[in-house]
Amino acid sequence: MVTSAERLRRLLALVPYVVSRKAVGLTETATAFGMSERELIDDLNLAWCVELRAPEPYCPIDLSYEGGEITVSQAESIARPLRLAADEASALLVALRMLAEVPADGSAVARLIAKIETAAGASAAPSAQLAIKMTDGPNVRGVAAKVTEALAAGKRLHLSYYVQSRDEATERDVDPMRLLVVEGRTYLEGWCRRAEGVRLFRLDRVLDLTVLDVPKSVPEAAEQRDVDAGLFRPSDADTYVEIELAADARWVAEYYPCESVTELGEGRLRAVLRTPDTTWVRRLALRLGEDARVTSPAALAESVRAAAAAALALYA
Repeated sequence: MVTSAERLRRLLALVPYVVSRKAVGLTETATAFGMSERELIDDLNLAWCVELRAPEPYCPIDLSYEGGEITVSQAESIARPLRLAADEASALLVALRMLAEVPADGSAVARLIAKIETAAGASAAPSAQLAIKMTDGPNVRGVAAKVTEALAAGKRLHLSYYVQSRDEATERDVDPMRLLVVEGRTYLEGWCRRAEGVRLFRLDRVLDLTVLDVPKSVPEAAEQRDVDAGLFRPSDADTYVEIELAADARWVAEYYPCESVTELGEGRLRAVLRTPDTTWVRRLALRLGEDARVTSPAALAESVRAAAAAALALYA
């Protein structure tokens, strides 16, 4: 739900955007501002209600969107883009420095950082004190270079990819859509022809990659994944897992998204999480040994106990 304050900021950015371009299409503008055409028209109708003190007192903004093209006039007093506040400039610079760490041609990003630093002056100083650390492996830069090549040429990729949850290497063709960074790691988003759907591939898990001499063909219905809230997407089909953790394993509740975490005393925790595949939970519990105990679901708890017993029997 968009708040009144957010809508006002959007409106104050919308008017300069249109004025600087003389005339601009409804579809193009809606895409640029990340909203539907219906929401854009609602904002334009609201702008009609705005009265300015210049060029004359109580002068309404004159705008039109007939024929799918937006024009705005009589808005000179708010036609300049909004200035960034100090915290906004710092946040933008931190995000751009993170983007500059993506293994690709970062010359355009570097130029933009320099321009914002010059404009922000002393306000930009706090952002320069933050260290941006990527957690990708050493081979990611070479893989990203090939992905960038395929994106530029519009070519399909063949991946040898390690699926950690199943502990197996897979072969698949992927039509690349974009490179992105989430939580310090670089991902390829693309249409996986093996899964027949949009998938994210962590570049440090790509075992081998080949740019194919085949044009990529991403279906029109394919949508980029919204990763603003992280990668994990809950589903009604997920399995709820309850696991008790000793003090030395508390990090599990911080590392993995949990539905709930309960203190049990003496540093112990009970964590409830949900997952579409419990295979990785089983391996995690075996790795943690006596520091973790799966209590639910019963079938998973029994599977962990049986695997642990089988492993101990090898030492008998």
